[in-house]
Amino acid sequence: MSSSFGTIFRVTTFGESHGGAVGAVVDGCPPLLALTEADVQPQLDRRRPGQSALTTPRGEADAVRILSGTENGLTLGTPIALVVANRDTKPGDYAEMSNVPRPSHADFTYQMKYGVRANSGGGRSSARETIGRVAAGAIAEKWLRLKAGIDIVAWVSSVGVVEAPDLIGAGLTRAAVDVNAVRCPDAAAAKLMETEILAARDAKDSVGGIITCVCRGVMPGWGEPVFHKLEAMLAQAMLSLPATKGFELGSGFAGTRLRGSVHNDPFVQKSNGLGTKTNYSGGIQGGISNGEPIVFRVAFKPPATISQPQQTADFDGQPTTLEAKGRHDPCVVPRAVPIVEAMAALVLADAALLQQARS
Repeated sequence: MSSSFGTIFRVTTFGESHGGAVGAVVDGCPPLLALTEADVQPQLDRRRPGQSALTTPRGEADAVRILSGTENGLTLGTPIALVVANRDTKPGDYAEMSNVPRPSHADFTYQMKYGVRANSGGGRSSARETIGRVAAGAIAEKWLRLKAGIDIVAWVSSVGVVEAPDLIGAGLTRAAVDVNAVRCPDAAAAKLMETEILAARDAKDSVGGIITCVCRGVMPGWGEPVFHKLEAMLAQAMLSLPATKGFELGSGFAGTRLRGSVHNDPFVQKSNGLGTKTNYSGGIQGGISNGEPIVFRVAFKPPATISQPQQTADFDGQPTTLEAKGRHDPCVVPRAVPIVEAMAALVLADAALLQQARS
């Protein structure tokens, strides 16, 4: 149950970081959607390791195979199985950590919950689990684009203390986001972010950051109050990602510093109907989309696994020094951009189908 997400458009991911493969099963995708591996691969390429000096050097092609659910290039309405083989596994890098839980990692909590854990690379708690989400999200995104012209674009808006200017109204495209390795479309901020990440890497340390996402073209009426509000489902989706520590919609926490007279979004007549003059609500009111762009931000902590010595304790409670081996991202946010987009697509596809079922 805990590895599945969604009500109608339902996704179950599987696999461990150093196992034979990872992937997902998508159940509930509407039939007759044109779908091949070529529709899924571009987002996996944006997520894969080894893209630049800013990411882990693990060498994985992350080539996806569709095993079921399509025929003659069209979806059948039946479960779609997607699989990506793990090629560059090095479980031996984690041998000395078998009895030492890495600080702020999931080693300790998984061991306490299950009484056993995957010692190599964190198993299911590894960011490699997100491959299945990205593959499934690419399918959801294609269906949303064809059904309603929905466009989902995320970018890195901060790394450590470096913040990009507000780009929410800039009409960004993924091509603009991908002009540099850090995936920040502001050139000046991107350069400073890269410097920040490389400095953390060279110090055998890590650094966190924030991803901003805008979903354009979402029609009014999506979302299921009261417990499945659209922002609640987005928050669940984003906070289920590895290394996330915060989620905010629209004005977010900054909105608490405004008066209601400023923060309210007055309604105005627009070319496509009634809309709002401002968008402090982030495109959602009362848990339901209002037709304005959905805007949210996701905070990612510094990656827990670092290569410098750390004073900690082993599972027996004995003090020890841990110097982790292996290949790790000094900052996850550049590779997390397509993951955030994928989870947004999964939430919106499910919300669309729920609204379709209602009507």
